[in-house]
Amino acid sequence: MYKLLLVEDDKSLGYLLSEYLGMKGFDTKWAKDGKEAITHINANSYHLVILDVMLPDIDGFELSKKIKTLFPELPFLFLSARSLKIDVLKGFSLGAVDYLKKPIDEEELLVRIKALLIRLDTTLENKPISDKYEIGSYNLYAKNMELTFEENTIKLTGKECDLLIFLVMNKNHICSHKEILTTIWDKNDYFNKKSLNVFISRLRKYLAKDLDISIENIHGRGFILRVPKGYGY
Repeated sequence: MYKLLLVEDDKSLGYLLSEYLGMKGFDTKWAKDGKEAITHINANSYHLVILDVMLPDIDGFELSKKIKTLFPELPFLFLSARSLKIDVLKGFSLGAVDYLKKPIDEEELLVRIKALLIRLDTTLENKPISDKYEIGSYNLYAKNMELTFEENTIKLTGKECDLLIFLVMNKNHICSHKEILTTIWDKNDYFNKKSLNVFISRLRKYLAKDLDISIENIHGRGFILRVPKGYGY
């Protein structure tokens, strides 16, 4: 289970987001100011910190500097109403992995967090986890972007690899078109949806040698990577 720290002084928003992320399977702690955030970080290990910029006791940008100093490997993103270009650029210059502008749709926040965690690929100890994923009789090596079956190796493109990892991480669950497109293509539109269908067709061909796994199209909703329980990743 991924562990998130949400730093948000707005009680209504903080409660809403912490409960929503909790229901979606994340172990989420909510800090209402910078002091409480540092206390949590010192006491626990987190995969990702979600920072508001306007906090009652310290500017979120300054708080991010403290986090960077204390835990340089701990990734953080900003979720803020300060949406001027200069604020966004400052956030990224401080090392943020993303800068999201309020108000934000909870579903969009969820898919962005999932995408970041997959790409950051961190554990509670902030060490890289294995880049090997077993998919039935196949092995996916994320860092080399290679899919192997017995003695055969298929070299994947970056998008193919990202898409396959996303499906693997959500195996046997529906991945909506919006969720996939927002995560992998960063934009949910007609043209990217057409591109998604092409990439799904390619992955089906790559995985065709194992008849026990499949990528199913759920009409009007999305796709599911079907892997029998206890079989593969």
